Amino acid sequence: MLQSLPLARIDLRGDALPEGPALRDLLPRADFDVAAALEKVRPICEAVHHRGDAALIDFAEQFDGVRLESVRVPEQALKDALDRLDPAVRAALEESIRRARLVHRAQRRTAHTTQVVPGGSVTEKWVPVQRVGLYAPGGRSVYPSSVVMNVVPAQEAGVESIALASPAQAEFGGLPHPTILAACALLGVDEVYAAGGATAVAMFAYGTESCPPANMVTGPGNIWVAAAKRYFTGRIGIDAEAGPTEIAILADSTADPVHVASDLISQAEHDPLAAAVLVTDSVELADAVDKELQPQVAATKHVEDRIRPALSGKQSAIVLVDGIEEGLKVVDAYGAEHLEIQTADAAAVAERVRNAGAIFVGPWAPVSLGDYAAGSNHVLPTGGCACHSSGLSVQSFLRGIHIVDYTRDALAEVAHHVVTLAEAEDLPAHGAAVKARFGWKVPESK
Repeated sequence: MLQSLPLARIDLRGDALPEGPALRDLLPRADFDVAAALEKVRPICEAVHHRGDAALIDFAEQFDGVRLESVRVPEQALKDALDRLDPAVRAALEESIRRARLVHRAQRRTAHTTQVVPGGSVTEKWVPVQRVGLYAPGGRSVYPSSVVMNVVPAQEAGVESIALASPAQAEFGGLPHPTILAACALLGVDEVYAAGGATAVAMFAYGTESCPPANMVTGPGNIWVAAAKRYFTGRIGIDAEAGPTEIAILADSTADPVHVASDLISQAEHDPLAAAVLVTDSVELADAVDKELQPQVAATKHVEDRIRPALSGKQSAIVLVDGIEEGLKVVDAYGAEHLEIQTADAAAVAERVRNAGAIFVGPWAPVSLGDYAAGSNHVLPTGGCACHSSGLSVQSFLRGIHIVDYTRDALAEVAHHVVTLAEAEDLPAHGAAVKARFGWKVPESK
């Protein structure tokens, strides 16, 4: 018999809410010490640096329990995985890809030229990174959806070289999970590696005998992936240091407790550190959700190893507020990876949210839809990073480059300002570089 599982409660009613960090500190959050993990991944990353594929093979045996002959997955294995894929799963992946392409194709950017003055222009052009390494986790669960969410925006951005890594699976002879391989085949990605965690990030950052180095690494993962991304910051571009998944739901008395409970559970099943937070001004809804959690948790899978520790952990709670205005302040302070709005006039409330990775409006847009088939991306900022960062998109793989084109007359018109500012900053050689073009005499302004 499962014990009762009420969520912890944080009561913020009655008094004025604090501002900024003071409010954020009152809200639940999982412990996720990337700095401590960094010291543990350092020797792993350096072993890959110095020993290449041999280190990857040794680490696969140590961490994944399988001795690889090669880290690179044969193309035939990708084709075989697609041939054996359940037709229903294939159809679902194809629809997920189709919808993701629709949304991400619309994110493409074109060059734009601004005529600053006659004869002087600045053009901003957008150039994709040349090569990316994408990561699809393969620990507690298999995530072909993460293959879609990483590959589609990279392809739509025009990235020339795309490689993907996912952990070796002893059950499948050292290959990544066949559904991962099938998703790669559907997307036309034929460069796939059996490498997991920090070893995969190190492989892409340094390059090995079989894998050329990448300019950028993206994709979700555990704390070891996050630590490796931090270790290589500056050497490679990264999307984010992804932490445990999280859902926040802003709801009032109009919300259906069955929906709210099921959505909280849906994210709790990812990981024992997953966060499930309900923000509401309705004690009646809070009570009803607590009551509804019991039968739903009892009826699902992964209860003891993931869902129960996630819902009972310090990162999950019901936050009681005086009204939706206060609720908005709370969810903005929290900055959820996934934020559902289940209130009266949900669309209008959603428009007022400033900080969230993705916002799901109303009773018919659950987070699960965004995970698979909304067309949106599910690689999103966690740990409150939504207050300054965005989810993965086409823009993640593009670099804006300014092209400055000035004629002699256009430079002459502004030369005195350049010289003045250079001298104000005690950088006279900057001004001299302009003066030299006019015989060392600054033209008079017109």
